[in-house]
Amino acid sequence: MVSSGISYSGKVQFLRNLQKPRYAGTDYMDVLKKLFEQHFYSPAERVQPLQGELGGSGRKIIRLSNNKASAVGILYGVREENAAFLSFSKHFRTHGLPVPEIYAEDLDQGAYLEEDLGDTTLFEFLSKNRKNEEISPQVVDAYKDVVALLPRFQVEAGRDLDYSVCYPCPSFDRQSITWDLNYFKYYFLRLAGIPFSESALESDFGRLTDFLLTADCDYFLYRDFQSRNVMLRDGAPFFVDYQGGRKGALQYDIASLLYDAKADLPPEIRQQLLHHYLDALGPYIQIERDAFVRHYYAYVYVRILQALGAYGFRGFYERRAHFLQSVPYALKNLRWLLHHAELPIELPTLMGAFKSMLASEKLQSLAGEADNLTVRIFSFSFHKGLPKDETGNGGGFVFDGRSLPNPGREERFKPLTGKDQPVIDYLNQQENVHQFLASVMSLVDATVSSYEERKFKNLMVSFGCTGGQHRSVFLAEQLAKRLRARKGLHVEVRHLGLEALGQ
Repeated sequence: MVSSGISYSGKVQFLRNLQKPRYAGTDYMDVLKKLFEQHFYSPAERVQPLQGELGGSGRKIIRLSNNKASAVGILYGVREENAAFLSFSKHFRTHGLPVPEIYAEDLDQGAYLEEDLGDTTLFEFLSKNRKNEEISPQVVDAYKDVVALLPRFQVEAGRDLDYSVCYPCPSFDRQSITWDLNYFKYYFLRLAGIPFSESALESDFGRLTDFLLTADCDYFLYRDFQSRNVMLRDGAPFFVDYQGGRKGALQYDIASLLYDAKADLPPEIRQQLLHHYLDALGPYIQIERDAFVRHYYAYVYVRILQALGAYGFRGFYERRAHFLQSVPYALKNLRWLLHHAELPIELPTLMGAFKSMLASEKLQSLAGEADNLTVRIFSFSFHKGLPKDETGNGGGFVFDGRSLPNPGREERFKPLTGKDQPVIDYLNQQENVHQFLASVMSLVDATVSSYEERKFKNLMVSFGCTGGQHRSVFLAEQLAKRLRARKGLHVEVRHLGLEALGQ
Protein backbone atom coordinates (compact mmCIF):
# COMPACT_ATOMS: atom_id res chain seq x y z
CA MET A 1 0.00 0.00 0.00
CA VAL A 2 1.12 3.55 -0.75
CA SER A 3 0.74 5.94 2.16
CA SER A 4 -0.18 9.46 1.11
CA GLY A 5 0.83 11.17 4.33
CA ILE A 6 -2.33 13.30 4.16
CA SER A 7 -6.03 12.46 4.27
CA TYR A 8 -8.06 13.25 1.21
CA SER A 9 -10.42 15.44 3.15
CA GLY A 10 -7.22 17.25 4.06
CA LYS A 11 -6.19 17.34 0.40
CA VAL A 12 -9.53 18.88 -0.59
CA GLN A 13 -9.27 21.45 2.20
CA PHE A 14 -5.70 22.22 1.10
CA LEU A 15 -6.94 22.87 -2.46
CA ARG A 16 -9.76 25.06 -1.21
CA ASN A 17 -7.43 27.05 1.02
CA LEU A 18 -5.22 27.80 -1.96
CA GLN A 19 -8.17 29.58 -3.54
CA LYS A 20 -9.15 31.67 -0.53
CA PRO A 21 -7.97 35.26 -0.95
CA ARG A 22 -6.24 36.69 2.09
CA TYR A 23 -5.63 40.27 1.05
CA ALA A 24 -5.04 42.82 3.74
CA GLY A 25 -6.71 46.21 3.41
CA THR A 26 -10.15 47.13 2.15
CA ASP A 27 -9.52 47.44 -1.57
CA TYR A 28 -7.07 44.93 -3.00
CA MET A 29 -7.02 46.70 -6.37
CA ASP A 30 -5.49 49.75 -4.69
CA VAL A 31 -2.45 47.64 -3.81
CA LEU A 32 -1.69 46.98 -7.48
CA LYS A 33 -2.40 50.56 -8.48
CA LYS A 34 0.04 51.73 -5.82
CA LEU A 35 2.74 49.32 -7.03
CA PHE A 36 2.18 50.47 -10.62
CA GLU A 37 2.48 54.17 -9.73
CA GLN A 38 5.58 53.58 -7.60
CA HIS A 39 7.32 51.74 -10.43
CA PHE A 40 6.29 53.82 -13.43
CA TYR A 41 5.95 57.20 -11.64
CA SER A 42 2.50 57.66 -13.18
CA PRO A 43 -0.93 56.26 -12.27
CA ALA A 44 -2.68 53.38 -14.01
CA GLU A 45 -5.52 54.71 -16.14
CA ARG A 46 -6.94 51.35 -17.24
CA VAL A 47 -7.50 48.18 -15.23
CA GLN A 48 -8.51 44.99 -17.04
CA PRO A 49 -9.07 41.62 -15.33
CA LEU A 50 -7.43 38.75 -17.20
CA GLN A 51 -8.00 35.08 -16.61
CA GLY A 52 -7.00 31.84 -18.26
CA GLU A 53 -9.65 29.73 -19.92
CA LEU A 54 -9.74 27.22 -17.12
CA GLY A 55 -9.45 29.74 -14.31
CA GLY A 56 -8.64 27.04 -11.77
CA SER A 57 -5.78 28.62 -9.83
CA GLY A 58 -7.74 31.09 -7.71
CA ARG A 59 -5.31 33.90 -8.57
CA LYS A 60 -6.52 37.27 -9.79
CA ILE A 61 -4.62 38.40 -12.88
CA ILE A 62 -5.04 42.05 -13.83
CA ARG A 63 -3.54 44.24 -16.55
CA LEU A 64 -2.82 47.82 -15.49
CA SER A 65 -1.84 50.41 -18.06
CA ASN A 66 -1.70 54.02 -19.13
CA ASN A 67 -0.59 55.64 -22.37
CA LYS A 68 3.09 55.06 -21.54
CA ALA A 69 3.31 51.71 -19.76
CA SER A 70 1.61 48.39 -19.17
CA ALA A 71 2.10 45.69 -16.54
CA VAL A 72 0.35 42.60 -15.20
CA GLY A 73 -0.61 42.48 -11.54
CA ILE A 74 -1.12 39.27 -9.59
CA LEU A 75 -3.19 38.97 -6.42
CA TYR A 76 -3.06 35.69 -4.54
CA GLY A 77 -3.40 34.88 -0.86
CA VAL A 78 -0.79 32.12 -0.57
CA ARG A 79 2.39 33.89 0.50
CA GLU A 80 4.66 30.85 0.09
CA GLU A 81 3.62 30.29 -3.51
CA ASN A 82 4.07 33.97 -4.35
CA ALA A 83 7.52 33.91 -2.74
CA ALA A 84 8.48 30.85 -4.79
CA PHE A 85 7.44 32.52 -8.06
CA LEU A 86 9.31 35.73 -7.26
CA SER A 87 12.46 33.89 -6.22
CA PHE A 88 12.41 31.64 -9.30
CA SER A 89 11.77 34.60 -11.61
CA LYS A 90 14.75 36.54 -10.33
CA HIS A 91 16.96 33.45 -10.50
CA PHE A 92 15.92 32.57 -14.06
CA ARG A 93 16.61 36.11 -15.21
CA THR A 94 20.15 35.91 -13.85
CA HIS A 95 20.58 32.97 -16.25
CA GLY A 96 19.21 35.03 -19.14
CA LEU A 97 16.03 32.96 -19.43
CA PRO A 98 12.90 34.55 -20.96
CA VAL A 99 10.62 35.02 -17.95
CA PRO A 100 8.75 38.17 -16.88
CA GLU A 101 10.67 40.89 -15.10
CA ILE A 102 9.33 41.54 -11.61
CA TYR A 103 8.64 45.26 -11.26
CA ALA A 104 7.39 45.46 -7.68
CA GLU A 105 6.02 43.25 -4.92
CA ASP A 106 4.13 43.41 -1.65
CA LEU A 107 4.04 39.92 -0.16
CA ASP A 108 2.14 41.10 2.93
CA GLN A 109 -0.73 42.08 0.65
CA GLY A 110 -0.40 39.04 -1.62
CA ALA A 111 0.48 41.22 -4.62
CA TYR A 112 3.18 41.66 -7.22
CA LEU A 113 3.61 43.45 -10.52
CA GLU A 114 5.33 41.86 -13.49
CA GLU A 115 6.21 42.51 -17.11
CA ASP A 116 3.30 42.41 -19.57
CA LEU A 117 4.09 39.70 -22.12
CA GLY A 118 1.02 40.31 -24.28
CA ASP A 119 -1.97 38.13 -25.00
CA THR A 120 -0.79 35.25 -27.20
CA THR A 121 -0.15 31.90 -25.57
CA LEU A 122 1.40 28.98 -27.39
CA PHE A 123 -1.99 27.26 -27.12
CA GLU A 124 -3.72 30.17 -28.87
CA PHE A 125 -1.08 30.25 -31.59
CA LEU A 126 -1.57 26.52 -32.10
CA SER A 127 -5.37 26.86 -32.17
CA LYS A 128 -5.27 29.60 -34.80
CA ASN A 129 -2.81 27.78 -37.04
CA ARG A 130 -4.14 24.27 -37.33
CA LYS A 131 -6.77 22.43 -39.30
CA ASN A 132 -7.65 19.26 -37.42
CA GLU A 133 -4.43 17.15 -37.40
CA GLU A 134 -2.65 19.51 -39.82
CA ILE A 135 -0.50 22.00 -37.91
CA SER A 136 1.35 24.82 -39.63
CA PRO A 137 5.18 24.73 -39.78
CA GLN A 138 5.32 28.02 -37.83
CA VAL A 139 3.65 26.31 -34.86
CA VAL A 140 6.07 23.38 -34.98
CA ASP A 141 8.96 25.85 -35.08
CA ALA A 142 7.54 27.64 -32.03
CA TYR A 143 7.32 24.34 -30.17
CA LYS A 144 10.91 23.56 -31.14
CA ASP A 145 12.03 26.89 -29.68
CA VAL A 146 10.18 26.05 -26.47
CA VAL A 147 11.59 22.54 -26.01
CA ALA A 148 15.09 23.79 -26.86
CA LEU A 149 14.88 26.20 -23.91
CA LEU A 150 13.55 23.63 -21.45
CA PRO A 151 16.99 22.11 -20.62
CA ARG A 152 18.24 25.53 -19.60
CA PHE A 153 15.53 25.70 -16.91
CA GLN A 154 15.97 22.09 -15.84
CA VAL A 155 19.75 21.74 -15.85
CA GLU A 156 21.54 25.07 -16.23
CA ALA A 157 19.33 27.15 -13.90
CA GLY A 158 18.42 24.13 -11.80
CA ARG A 159 22.01 23.60 -10.61
CA ASP A 160 22.14 26.67 -8.33
CA LEU A 161 18.43 27.21 -7.67
CA ASP A 162 17.32 27.77 -4.07
CA TYR A 163 14.98 24.78 -3.61
CA SER A 164 14.19 25.81 -0.03
CA VAL A 165 11.56 28.24 -1.37
CA CYS A 166 9.63 25.52 -3.25
CA TYR A 167 5.97 25.21 -2.31
CA PRO A 168 4.28 23.03 -1.20
CA CYS A 169 7.30 20.68 -1.23
CA PRO A 170 10.90 20.82 -2.46
CA SER A 171 10.83 17.74 -4.69
CA PHE A 172 8.53 15.54 -6.75
CA ASP A 173 8.94 12.78 -4.22
CA ARG A 174 6.92 9.75 -3.14
CA GLN A 175 4.33 11.87 -1.35
CA SER A 176 3.88 14.18 -4.37
CA ILE A 177 3.38 11.22 -6.69
CA THR A 178 0.95 9.63 -4.23
CA TRP A 179 -1.08 12.83 -4.09
CA ASP A 180 -1.39 12.86 -7.87
CA LEU A 181 -2.30 9.18 -8.11
CA ASN A 182 -4.90 9.37 -5.35
CA TYR A 183 -6.24 12.60 -6.83
CA PHE A 184 -6.93 10.59 -9.99
CA LYS A 185 -8.40 7.66 -8.05
CA TYR A 186 -10.79 9.61 -5.85
CA TYR A 187 -11.81 12.50 -8.09
CA PHE A 188 -11.79 10.85 -11.48
CA LEU A 189 -12.20 7.08 -11.26
CA ARG A 190 -14.70 7.14 -8.42
CA LEU A 191 -16.75 10.09 -9.69
CA ALA A 192 -16.77 8.72 -13.24
CA GLY A 193 -18.14 5.43 -11.91
CA ILE A 194 -15.19 3.29 -13.08
CA PRO A 195 -15.00 0.02 -11.07
CA PHE A 196 -11.65 -1.05 -9.57
CA SER A 197 -10.17 -3.03 -6.72
CA GLU A 198 -8.82 -0.60 -4.14
CA SER A 199 -6.05 -2.88 -2.85
CA ALA A 200 -4.98 -4.06 -6.32
CA LEU A 201 -4.87 -0.49 -7.64
CA GLU A 202 -2.82 0.62 -4.64
CA SER A 203 -0.34 -2.17 -5.41
CA ASP A 204 -0.04 -0.87 -8.99
CA PHE A 205 0.43 2.65 -7.69
CA GLY A 206 3.22 1.44 -5.44
CA ARG A 207 5.04 -0.28 -8.33
CA LEU A 208 4.60 2.75 -10.57
CA THR A 209 5.90 5.12 -7.87
CA ASP A 210 8.92 2.93 -7.16
CA PHE A 211 9.75 2.87 -10.87
CA LEU A 212 9.32 6.63 -11.36
CA LEU A 213 11.74 7.30 -8.50
CA THR A 214 14.47 5.20 -10.10
CA ALA A 215 14.90 8.00 -12.68
CA ASP A 216 17.49 10.70 -11.95
CA CYS A 217 15.44 13.26 -10.02
CA ASP A 218 18.05 15.95 -9.45
CA TYR A 219 16.80 18.62 -11.89
CA PHE A 220 14.38 21.54 -11.83
CA LEU A 221 10.85 20.31 -12.52
CA TYR A 222 8.65 23.13 -13.86
CA ARG A 223 5.57 21.07 -12.86
CA ASP A 224 3.04 22.79 -15.17
CA PHE A 225 4.99 23.03 -18.41
CA GLN A 226 2.13 23.28 -20.90
CA SER A 227 1.04 25.39 -23.84
CA ARG A 228 -1.05 27.89 -21.86
CA ASN A 229 1.97 28.75 -19.72
CA VAL A 230 4.13 29.84 -22.64
CA MET A 231 3.60 33.34 -24.03
CA LEU A 232 4.70 34.33 -27.52
CA ARG A 233 5.84 37.92 -27.95
CA ASP A 234 7.11 38.89 -31.40
CA GLY A 235 7.34 35.16 -32.09
CA ALA A 236 9.70 34.46 -29.17
CA PRO A 237 8.65 32.29 -26.21
CA PHE A 238 8.41 33.57 -22.66
CA PHE A 239 7.61 31.34 -19.70
CA VAL A 240 5.16 31.88 -16.80
CA ASP A 241 3.42 29.94 -14.00
CA TYR A 242 6.36 27.95 -12.66
CA GLN A 243 5.52 28.74 -9.03
CA GLY A 244 4.87 25.03 -8.37
CA GLY A 245 8.38 24.10 -9.47
CA ARG A 246 10.53 21.71 -7.47
CA LYS A 247 13.30 19.15 -7.90
CA GLY A 248 12.45 16.14 -10.06
CA ALA A 249 13.06 14.10 -13.21
CA LEU A 250 13.70 15.54 -16.67
CA GLN A 251 10.98 13.40 -18.24
CA TYR A 252 8.06 15.01 -16.42
CA ASP A 253 8.08 18.45 -18.08
CA ILE A 254 8.54 17.32 -21.66
CA ALA A 255 5.75 14.78 -21.06
CA SER A 256 3.54 17.61 -19.75
CA LEU A 257 4.06 19.70 -22.86
CA LEU A 258 3.76 16.98 -25.48
CA TYR A 259 0.72 15.31 -23.86
CA ASP A 260 -1.03 18.58 -22.96
CA ALA A 261 -4.55 17.22 -23.48
CA LYS A 262 -6.40 19.97 -25.31
CA ALA A 263 -3.38 20.90 -27.44
CA ASP A 264 -3.93 17.47 -29.03
CA LEU A 265 -0.59 17.25 -30.82
CA PRO A 266 -0.41 14.52 -33.49
CA PRO A 267 1.81 11.53 -32.50
CA GLU A 268 4.38 12.17 -35.24
CA ILE A 269 4.88 15.78 -34.09
CA ARG A 270 5.23 14.59 -30.50
CA GLN A 271 8.01 12.23 -31.52
CA GLN A 272 9.73 14.90 -33.59
CA LEU A 273 9.66 17.32 -30.64
CA LEU A 274 10.85 14.67 -28.20
CA HIS A 275 13.93 14.03 -30.36
CA HIS A 276 14.50 17.78 -30.67
CA TYR A 277 14.40 18.07 -26.88
CA LEU A 278 16.88 15.21 -26.44
CA ASP A 279 19.21 16.90 -28.92
CA ALA A 280 18.92 20.14 -26.93
CA LEU A 281 19.84 18.30 -23.71
CA GLY A 282 23.15 17.21 -25.24
CA PRO A 283 25.24 20.32 -24.38
CA TYR A 284 24.09 20.20 -20.74
CA ILE A 285 24.11 16.55 -19.73
CA GLN A 286 25.03 13.15 -21.12
CA ILE A 287 22.01 10.91 -21.48
CA GLU A 288 21.34 7.53 -22.96
CA ARG A 289 18.21 7.92 -25.08
CA ASP A 290 16.91 4.41 -24.51
CA ALA A 291 17.25 4.83 -20.75
CA PHE A 292 15.49 8.22 -20.92
CA VAL A 293 12.57 6.81 -22.90
CA ARG A 294 12.35 3.83 -20.52
CA HIS A 295 11.12 6.24 -17.82
CA TYR A 296 9.53 8.77 -20.16
CA TYR A 297 6.24 6.97 -20.83
CA ALA A 298 5.76 6.24 -17.13
CA TYR A 299 5.96 10.00 -16.54
CA VAL A 300 3.55 10.57 -19.45
CA TYR A 301 1.06 8.31 -17.67
CA VAL A 302 1.45 9.98 -14.28
CA ARG A 303 1.06 13.44 -15.83
CA ILE A 304 -2.14 12.37 -17.62
CA LEU A 305 -3.48 10.90 -14.35
CA GLN A 306 -2.72 14.16 -12.54
CA ALA A 307 -4.57 16.12 -15.22
CA LEU A 308 -7.56 13.74 -15.13
CA GLY A 309 -7.70 14.15 -11.36
CA ALA A 310 -7.85 17.92 -11.82
CA TYR A 311 -10.56 17.64 -14.49
CA GLY A 312 -12.57 15.36 -12.20
CA PHE A 313 -12.16 17.59 -9.15
CA ARG A 314 -13.15 20.74 -11.02
CA GLY A 315 -15.71 19.13 -13.32
CA PHE A 316 -17.41 16.25 -11.46
CA TYR A 317 -16.87 17.45 -7.88
CA GLU A 318 -17.13 21.24 -8.21
CA ARG A 319 -19.50 20.92 -11.21
CA ARG A 320 -17.55 23.36 -13.38
CA ALA A 321 -18.49 21.61 -16.59
CA HIS A 322 -15.97 23.24 -18.93
CA PHE A 323 -13.14 21.35 -17.24
CA LEU A 324 -14.64 18.11 -18.51
CA GLN A 325 -14.15 19.21 -22.11
CA SER A 326 -10.50 18.18 -21.84
CA VAL A 327 -11.35 14.61 -20.76
CA PRO A 328 -11.91 13.26 -24.32
CA TYR A 329 -8.45 14.49 -25.35
CA ALA A 330 -6.84 12.80 -22.36
CA LEU A 331 -8.68 9.57 -23.21
CA LYS A 332 -7.42 9.84 -26.78
CA ASN A 333 -3.88 10.05 -25.40
CA LEU A 334 -4.47 7.00 -23.20
CA ARG A 335 -5.78 5.01 -26.15
CA TRP A 336 -2.63 5.81 -28.13
CA LEU A 337 -0.38 4.90 -25.20
CA LEU A 338 -2.09 1.56 -24.65
CA HIS A 339 -1.34 0.61 -28.25
CA HIS A 340 2.12 2.13 -28.70
CA ALA A 341 3.94 2.54 -25.36
CA GLU A 342 5.09 -0.47 -23.37
CA LEU A 343 6.16 0.01 -19.76
CA PRO A 344 8.89 -2.17 -18.21
CA ILE A 345 6.62 -2.87 -15.20
CA GLU A 346 3.29 -4.66 -14.87
CA LEU A 347 0.29 -2.52 -13.88
CA PRO A 348 -2.67 -4.82 -14.60
CA THR A 349 -5.31 -3.10 -12.47
CA LEU A 350 -4.42 0.40 -13.67
CA MET A 351 -4.40 -0.73 -17.31
CA GLY A 352 -7.74 -2.41 -16.74
CA ALA A 353 -9.12 0.85 -15.35
CA PHE A 354 -7.91 2.65 -18.49
CA LYS A 355 -9.73 0.15 -20.69
CA SER A 356 -12.90 0.59 -18.61
CA MET A 357 -12.57 4.37 -19.00
CA LEU A 358 -12.32 4.03 -22.77
CA ALA A 359 -15.45 1.85 -22.79
CA SER A 360 -17.45 4.01 -20.35
CA GLU A 361 -20.73 5.37 -21.72
CA LYS A 362 -20.54 8.25 -19.24
CA LEU A 363 -17.12 9.30 -20.50
CA GLN A 364 -18.07 8.67 -24.12
CA SER A 365 -20.92 11.15 -23.66
CA LEU A 366 -18.31 13.74 -22.68
CA ALA A 367 -16.58 13.05 -25.99
CA GLY A 368 -19.85 13.79 -27.76
CA GLU A 369 -20.29 17.00 -25.79
CA ALA A 370 -16.76 18.07 -26.73
CA ASP A 371 -17.87 18.05 -30.38
CA ASN A 372 -20.73 20.44 -29.61
CA LEU A 373 -20.62 24.17 -30.21
CA THR A 374 -19.56 26.09 -27.10
CA VAL A 375 -20.97 29.59 -26.65
CA ARG A 376 -19.00 31.70 -24.18
CA ILE A 377 -20.97 34.66 -22.87
CA PHE A 378 -19.22 37.51 -21.05
CA SER A 379 -20.31 40.65 -19.25
CA PHE A 380 -17.73 43.40 -18.78
CA SER A 381 -17.07 47.08 -18.12
CA PHE A 382 -15.98 49.18 -21.10
CA HIS A 383 -13.69 51.08 -18.73
CA LYS A 384 -11.64 47.91 -18.23
CA GLY A 385 -11.37 46.71 -21.81
CA LEU A 386 -12.93 44.01 -23.96
CA PRO A 387 -12.90 40.35 -22.90
CA LYS A 388 -10.11 38.25 -24.32
CA ASP A 389 -10.93 35.39 -26.69
CA GLU A 390 -8.68 32.42 -25.88
CA THR A 391 -10.19 30.01 -28.42
CA GLY A 392 -8.68 31.51 -31.57
CA ASN A 393 -12.11 32.37 -32.97
CA GLY A 394 -11.44 36.10 -33.03
CA GLY A 395 -13.75 37.65 -30.43
CA GLY A 396 -17.28 37.15 -31.78
CA PHE A 397 -20.07 39.61 -30.96
CA VAL A 398 -19.67 42.63 -28.68
CA PHE A 399 -22.94 44.34 -27.71
CA ASP A 400 -23.00 47.78 -26.06
CA GLY A 401 -25.65 48.00 -23.34
CA ARG A 402 -24.86 51.59 -22.33
CA SER A 403 -27.82 52.93 -24.30
CA LEU A 404 -30.21 51.15 -21.92
CA PRO A 405 -31.53 52.58 -18.63
CA ASN A 406 -28.84 52.27 -15.95
CA PRO A 407 -29.96 50.80 -12.59
CA GLY A 408 -26.60 51.81 -11.15
CA ARG A 409 -27.73 55.43 -11.05
CA GLU A 410 -30.41 54.63 -8.47
CA GLU A 411 -29.29 54.29 -4.86
CA ARG A 412 -31.46 51.23 -4.20
CA PHE A 413 -29.72 49.25 -6.94
CA LYS A 414 -26.10 50.30 -6.36
CA PRO A 415 -25.09 47.36 -4.11
CA LEU A 416 -26.94 44.85 -6.33
CA THR A 417 -26.04 43.17 -9.61
CA GLY A 418 -27.82 42.10 -12.77
CA LYS A 419 -28.40 38.69 -11.17
CA ASP A 420 -30.49 40.13 -8.32
CA GLN A 421 -34.27 40.05 -8.68
CA PRO A 422 -34.94 43.78 -8.06
CA VAL A 423 -32.56 44.70 -10.88
CA ILE A 424 -34.03 42.00 -13.13
CA ASP A 425 -37.56 43.31 -12.44
CA TYR A 426 -36.50 46.89 -13.14
CA LEU A 427 -34.88 46.06 -16.48
CA ASN A 428 -37.75 43.80 -17.51
CA GLN A 429 -40.05 46.80 -17.20
CA GLN A 430 -38.07 48.77 -19.81
CA GLU A 431 -39.44 48.45 -23.36
CA ASN A 432 -36.12 49.29 -25.02
CA VAL A 433 -34.43 46.48 -23.04
CA HIS A 434 -36.82 43.98 -24.62
CA GLN A 435 -36.21 45.46 -28.07
CA PHE A 436 -32.45 45.25 -27.55
CA LEU A 437 -32.60 41.63 -26.39
CA ALA A 438 -34.92 40.62 -29.23
CA SER A 439 -32.42 41.95 -31.79
CA VAL A 440 -29.48 40.29 -30.02
CA MET A 441 -31.21 36.93 -29.70
CA SER A 442 -32.33 36.93 -33.33
CA LEU A 443 -28.78 37.57 -34.51
CA VAL A 444 -27.15 35.10 -32.10
CA ASP A 445 -29.74 32.37 -32.80
CA ALA A 446 -29.07 32.61 -36.53
CA THR A 447 -25.30 32.55 -35.98
CA VAL A 448 -25.51 29.54 -33.65
CA SER A 449 -27.51 27.62 -36.27
CA SER A 450 -24.95 28.48 -38.96
CA TYR A 451 -22.00 27.57 -36.69
CA GLU A 452 -23.56 24.23 -35.81
CA GLU A 453 -24.19 23.44 -39.46
CA ARG A 454 -20.57 24.29 -40.32
CA LYS A 455 -19.22 22.27 -37.33
CA PHE A 456 -17.61 25.29 -35.68
CA LYS A 457 -16.63 24.72 -32.05
CA ASN A 458 -16.64 28.19 -30.45
CA LEU A 459 -18.71 31.38 -30.45
CA MET A 460 -18.11 34.31 -28.11
CA VAL A 461 -20.78 36.87 -27.18
CA SER A 462 -19.92 39.81 -24.91
CA PHE A 463 -22.14 42.45 -23.31
CA GLY A 464 -20.57 45.66 -22.05
CA CYS A 465 -21.89 48.51 -19.93
CA THR A 466 -20.36 51.26 -17.82
CA GLY A 467 -19.50 49.31 -14.68
CA GLY A 468 -19.99 45.70 -15.72
CA GLN A 469 -22.33 45.17 -12.76
CA HIS A 470 -25.98 45.62 -13.77
CA ARG A 471 -27.05 45.85 -17.43
CA SER A 472 -24.32 43.73 -18.99
CA VAL A 473 -24.76 41.02 -16.33
CA PHE A 474 -28.52 40.96 -16.88
CA LEU A 475 -28.15 40.75 -20.67
CA ALA A 476 -25.59 37.94 -20.44
CA GLU A 477 -27.79 35.93 -18.10
CA GLN A 478 -30.85 36.38 -20.33
CA LEU A 479 -29.01 35.18 -23.43
CA ALA A 480 -27.55 32.21 -21.52
CA LYS A 481 -31.04 31.22 -20.34
CA ARG A 482 -32.28 31.32 -23.95
CA LEU A 483 -29.38 29.31 -25.36
CA ARG A 484 -29.43 26.66 -22.63
CA ALA A 485 -32.88 25.69 -23.85
CA ARG A 486 -31.31 24.51 -27.13
CA LYS A 487 -30.11 20.91 -27.27
CA GLY A 488 -26.54 20.01 -28.17
CA LEU A 489 -25.14 23.38 -27.13
CA HIS A 490 -22.62 24.07 -24.37
CA VAL A 491 -23.02 27.48 -22.73
CA GLU A 492 -20.53 29.15 -20.38
CA VAL A 493 -21.01 32.52 -18.66
CA ARG A 494 -18.44 34.78 -17.00
CA HIS A 495 -19.05 38.18 -15.42
CA LEU A 496 -15.68 39.92 -15.53
CA GLY A 497 -16.84 43.03 -13.70
CA LEU A 498 -18.19 40.96 -10.83
CA GLU A 499 -15.04 38.84 -10.73
CA ALA A 500 -12.98 42.01 -10.35
CA LEU A 501 -15.17 42.94 -7.38
CA GLY A 502 -14.63 39.49 -5.87
CA GLN A 503 -18.24 38.41 -6.44
